[in-house]
Amino acid sequence: MKGVYLFLANGFEETEALATGDVLKRGGIPVKTVSIYEDKYVTSAHNVTVVADLTFGEFKAAAGSSCSGKNDVMIFPGGMPGSTNLADKTELMELMQKHYAEGGAVAAICAAPSVVLSRLPGLSGKKMTCYDGFEKPLLEHGVKYAGNDVETDGNIITGRGPGLSIPFGLAILAYLAGDEKAAEVKAGMML
Repeated sequence: MKGVYLFLANGFEETEALATGDVLKRGGIPVKTVSIYEDKYVTSAHNVTVVADLTFGEFKAAAGSSCSGKNDVMIFPGGMPGSTNLADKTELMELMQKHYAEGGAVAAICAAPSVVLSRLPGLSGKKMTCYDGFEKPLLEHGVKYAGNDVETDGNIITGRGPGLSIPFGLAILAYLAGDEKAAEVKAGMML
């Protein structure tokens, strides 16, 4: 899989999806939103309907079967039942596991680190964070949980919740384009 993709399922947290994507685009990252359905319309947890850039089928065609690398990122916003809907999409979870095994990065915020990323193998010893109260599945996989706002551990980037969407986006941007670019975008947003 080549590229940076942000996955949307019905019930997603709109702040976590849209603010994260906005920060990345400000930093020059060509992130694409992907509906996990064969329809581009996806409705958030607060009944805001957005139009994704790609349907799931279009994503599979665009991403191709090429191997993932460090600069290829799969992003999962939280929200309920959005996180559960992402995790229930078997083909997406299989693609995520293959992507991660090949060295691709994964980023998740709110409930998604626990509900979605906990399906990755080899999490023991990784530093991650998530929405308060969702720690148990991560701890069961041996994750080092400190409750920080944002955590980056190698090719895993996690955030706690909606109010931390911009720092989460900045962490992904720093991972992809460096700290200087992230600082530039942060300053431009008057943070």
